[in-house]
Parts: sequence; C-alpha cells; structure tokens
Amino acid sequence: MTKRIFITATNTNIGKTYTSKLLIEAFTRLGLRVGVYKPIETGVTTIPSDGIELFETACIHNPALQSLNVSDIVTLQLSLPAAPFVANEGKPIDLSIFDKALAKIEALCDIVIIEGAGGLMVPIDSETMMIDLPRHFNALTLLVTHCNLGCINDTLLSIKALEDAALPHLFGFNCRSEEQDFKTTSLPYLNHRFKTLYRIDNDIDTIAKALFDTISS
Repeated sequence: MTKRIFITATNTNIGKTYTSKLLIEAFTRLGLRVGVYKPIETGVTTIPSDGIELFETACIHNPALQSLNVSDIVTLQLSLPAAPFVANEGKPIDLSIFDKALAKIEALCDIVIIEGAGGLMVPIDSETMMIDLPRHFNALTLLVTHCNLGCINDTLLSIKALEDAALPHLFGFNCRSEEQDFKTTSLPYLNHRFKTLYRIDNDIDTIAKALFDTISS
C-alpha cells in the first residue's frame, strides 16, 4: 500500500509547498517514487499555483506522473482566496472525490505527499475541518511552523490539536531569512520543551527518514 504524508501548518503562508517540494527531493534520495496531491486549493484564477509547483517538481523526480495533469493533482479549485467553506459558499463536500483522485496518483508512486490548505482548523464545509483529512486519508502528519515571535504559542496550539485528535505527527520549523530573532526569543524554550527539533531547511533528509520510518513501523 502506498504510504501517505499529510502536510499542514500553523497558518497560511508558512511554507507547506516549500516543505513539500523539499520532501519530494528527500524521499527521492531515499529511493522512493514520490507522488503529490493537493485536495483543495483556493485563490485559483487560471491555474492552481501551489498545485502546479508541486506537480512540476514531482514530475522531474517521478516521470510516471507526466501521464497526469494538474487537475488530477488539485481536485477542488476555488477562485476566492478564503477558507474552503467560504470559497465554496458553504456547500457540502463529499470527501470520496478526493479518494478517487488519490487512487489515480498512488498507482504511480510509493509514497504520496498530501498538502492541506491553511492550518488545521480551516473549515472545509459545515461538517469537516482540515484536521479531519489526515484521519480520512490515514496519513502521518507533518506540521510546518514558523520562527517569528509567537511561534511558541502557534506551535503548541497546533500540536495540542493533533494530540487531542490522536493524530500521529512530526513537526518542523521553517525559518526564513527575516526571522533572525528565533534563536534568542523562542529557541531557548523550545529546546527546553522538546527533545528533538527539526529545521526544514537544514534537516529535510532527517525529517524524511523519520517520516518514512514512522509510517513503515
């Protein structure tokens, strides 16, 4: 059975797509055929920009995916840049449409990276939130968090949500060049709180190995 990784973040514009692209490369280095899937993308005017980035990167490393197109990679494309509930005018969404699309991708890969939209508490419809997708897909979650002041609060809240939902997960910090205060304002407490901390840029191969070992055990 194809293995599944669900990529989420503490908010929008934190680095899910950036992280997913690095993971494509890292899993490829582990000898795996990697697939990508983004069930929902909002803010789509002509093409799904995140979806096309993921698709083009994955096709470089797994040419078998070239038999698909970006509409296979992004099932639900909505024009308003908002939560899916809002962008889809509150209409119910049948999650089975995602299962059918994912099966088509999984036929061509060993592991698939599934990228969420926004953070864990983003509403998909009146019954479902983004945090419900990892369980629906039976996927291991990677939480991407930021390094700005406030990352402690944002990270702990998202981790608590995953723990309360009994969802297995790892987390990593995507530190951007402008987030220079991380080492002095946040890292001391995080080092105190957690035995292991991953940096997306420095530790992507270690993260990929940890994810693969977790879903293979």
